[in-house]
Amino acid sequence: MARYSGPVCRICRREAMKLFLKGEKCLTKCTLERRATPPGMHQQRRRKVSDYALQLREKQKARRYYGVLERQMSKYFEAAARRTGVTGEALLQRLESRLDNVIYRAGFAKSRPQARQLVGHGHIQVNGRRTDIPSMAVRTGDVLGVRESSRADPLFKDLQTWAKSQSVPRWLQTDPDALEIRVLQLPTRDQIETQVNEQLIVEHYSR
Repeated sequence: MARYSGPVCRICRREAMKLFLKGEKCLTKCTLERRATPPGMHQQRRRKVSDYALQLREKQKARRYYGVLERQMSKYFEAAARRTGVTGEALLQRLESRLDNVIYRAGFAKSRPQARQLVGHGHIQVNGRRTDIPSMAVRTGDVLGVRESSRADPLFKDLQTWAKSQSVPRWLQTDPDALEIRVLQLPTRDQIETQVNEQLIVEHYSR
């Protein structure tokens, strides 16, 4: 399945929540705030929503929020189901610990798509080693940073300023001047800001 490359504002309208896929534009020119109805010509039609539809919608919302494909999502669930503890929390923890998400959460990118692009273009290093895998899972104690050869790029000068204005979750520690991020711990459920009902996702995959 190919990655979606069409208009992203319609995705936010479909999920009825801001997914912050366009960076600063989501704060200043949000289509959802002007037109909150779902996309398509039949959005006004009322339907009875089944349990399956609710579960599917919640799964799709999480997929689109983190920018993962269906195959990736199902693999994350299978791995979470094998772990001890609450499956839904383990699933969200794995999604949050993706390298592209950590870059975004730390304020070193204005959106997850931009963070994915930075990693894919080889600008990011983990523990001193260059990586170009956005889905890489970070671990407690990992140190992330921008490669020395990339720091002179005007893009990162702009992102330094952006990072200084962003709030950072407690499980991360950032140094915008040095363009470095330290993973203090993996996030717990109360530290994950994602507005999804993970229990519905578990029910969907457990059918």
